[in-house]
Amino acid sequence: MARPQPATVVLAGSHESHGGRDLAALVAADPAVHAAAPAGRPLTEAVRSALADGEGPVCVVPMTLGRDPRLVADAARSLRWLAAGEGRGRLALTAPFGAAEHLVGWLRAAAGPAPDGALLVTAPAAGPFEDAELFRIARLVRQYGRHRWVEVAFEGGDPDPVEGAERCRLLGAREVTAVPASFGPAPHPAPSVVRDGGPLLRPAALAGVVAARTAAALHLLGHGEDGIAAGLDAEHGHGYAHGHGHGPGEAHPHHGHPHPQSPYPRQPHHHPHAPAPTPH
Repeated sequence: MARPQPATVVLAGSHESHGGRDLAALVAADPAVHAAAPAGRPLTEAVRSALADGEGPVCVVPMTLGRDPRLVADAARSLRWLAAGEGRGRLALTAPFGAAEHLVGWLRAAAGPAPDGALLVTAPAAGPFEDAELFRIARLVRQYGRHRWVEVAFEGGDPDPVEGAERCRLLGAREVTAVPASFGPAPHPAPSVVRDGGPLLRPAALAGVVAARTAAALHLLGHGEDGIAAGLDAEHGHGYAHGHGHGPGEAHPHHGHPHPQSPYPRQPHHHPHAPAPTPH
């Protein structure tokens, strides 16, 4: 009996990884990872290349830490035509790399103890809902962590890292530790003001999560589930509240009709508890 072909992995990136650029080290270090690309045509072409390179399955991992359900849906849209054609039976969309509750735990673990210090959670600026979600996550990190102050700053956004560090100082923090809520390093206003908390996850932890998502997707693919239909529904409920109006001023709440069960988290519908930190 022939041994099953190993899976090839393609990473789908977005603002949390600067369009996949912050995932280059993972691509270089892991022979199973073929490429990292933003959703859309670049992702489609990367997957097409991976399919052509071998005969085994290809798994696409949406590299979101829980703040970008749109990435999952965009990745699904990028894959559905390939799944119906040259990738039929070989192509799978995995569950997202992480969810918001994972990010809370990862930030807590990366921050370390700082009884008199502040934690500055940084990320590349995105849309208003993605940025607002980071404020909510920071509040949970403070609730379940050891830091008296947890502030947020955005690379290319408002507040920026300089303003975030100054706010921590004005609040009375003796030390500010910057930790990224992203796959890249935290931007620092000045080494004398902000201590580098290091990456959110070490390379071995990144590779381990990708491997776990891939293994789960391969199991489902063996049962005929490629994850793409579920992925198309991932951004449901993300963004402005909306109704289905039948005319001007006529709308009804979006509650009355069922949707398929999805393995992808829908935001903001979860009730967080103190998450266990993930070692890295």
